[in-house]
Amino acid sequence: MKILVVGGGGREHAIVWKVSQSPLAKKIYAMPGNPGIARLAECVPIKVDDPLSMVQFALKERIDLTIVGPELPLSLGVCDAFKKSGLKIFGPTQRAARIESSKSFSKELMLKYQIPTASAKTFSSPVLANKHIRESKKPLVVKADGLAAGKGVMIAQNDAEAIEAVDSFMNKNSLGNAGKVVVIEEFLEGEEISFLVITDGKTILPLSSAQDHKRIFDGDKGPNTGGMGAYSPVPFVETQNLEGAIIKEVMIPILRAMEQEGCPFSGFLYGGLMMTQEGIKVLEFNARLGDPETQSILPLLDSDFVEMINAAVNGRLGSIKLKWSGQSSVCVVIASEGYPGKIKGKAPITGLEKSDAFEKNCFVFHSGTEMKDKTLLASGGRVLGVTAWGNSLEEARTFAYQSVSKIHFQGMQYRTDIARKALRH
Repeated sequence: MKILVVGGGGREHAIVWKVSQSPLAKKIYAMPGNPGIARLAECVPIKVDDPLSMVQFALKERIDLTIVGPELPLSLGVCDAFKKSGLKIFGPTQRAARIESSKSFSKELMLKYQIPTASAKTFSSPVLANKHIRESKKPLVVKADGLAAGKGVMIAQNDAEAIEAVDSFMNKNSLGNAGKVVVIEEFLEGEEISFLVITDGKTILPLSSAQDHKRIFDGDKGPNTGGMGAYSPVPFVETQNLEGAIIKEVMIPILRAMEQEGCPFSGFLYGGLMMTQEGIKVLEFNARLGDPETQSILPLLDSDFVEMINAAVNGRLGSIKLKWSGQSSVCVVIASEGYPGKIKGKAPITGLEKSDAFEKNCFVFHSGTEMKDKTLLASGGRVLGVTAWGNSLEEARTFAYQSVSKIHFQGMQYRTDIARKALRH
């Protein structure tokens, strides 16, 4: 099969890496890809916000299967455009992708169909939003309605912080159109997990549970990011046998709700969940694989990834049984200086060849890198995702940080506590 992967980040590198292990994959393309992906696939310089050019390329090259990584092309209707041209693509339609591209749509759906979530209100007026803030119990969560690359959520401890978030999103346009409408919701306390499933609209197959680390600094301090690291599986999900409850209380009801609303969902569905004292609550849904969770989950999958996707595209996911290695994995994200704000220039990366010494149980996924004059540069906010796996979470964590220690570029930053809290439980 000729397979196209849309995207150019760490998640897409992990997808390409897993696709490359399938005997079904004869030729792999990625658009736009990155220098790490280029070692496994042919990179095509088409941007993810250009569905028309993607379709033209797929028709010309007779692509057999396309897998979409990021949320932006899904929100722009790339799957609709491909299907209209008779091309096989895996991901939700534009209408179904609203589960992620519109926080207000997602929240209204959950409330309407009684899917457990935080109470919330949606505002298009900063004045009314601020009035609601003053009348509400703190802390509060202020969310931009649209896509914001993981940076559209602010946890406010008091009125001033919440009002500042509203001002930033709605008045100062810090997130562009994504922040024109805000959702203000109650703050939930508990343990947060990422729970991902693959579905063809009928069958749901759960992937390994994962836990992301959103804040930039150790101890969950500092501003939110797109994710500074992840590990999989989550021990308490396994020991408390929560998988069945999550599927029954969250995943099946939301898929039925979307079908009822005339926008059936097929693709990867990501539930950001909080395990509270009152039970499971949904923080958000995403219409694709998570980043960096994908870098932790896919190394543990022993099944043929392409066979799984192909079965889902053809409505035959019920014929697939997923096999898992039984190991644990840890992904540590290395970011540029200044992230999640403005990054400070591009720096040469060294030491990757030394980290390759751990290749049997470690892989470095590229996220924000570029090649210039045969030199690899750190060129994005999140630069690399160093992922390792082992027979225990502690072993995987040791391998990951051993590999991180070999890599260097000026101003690099990373958290030293990925998965540490899980080892204490």
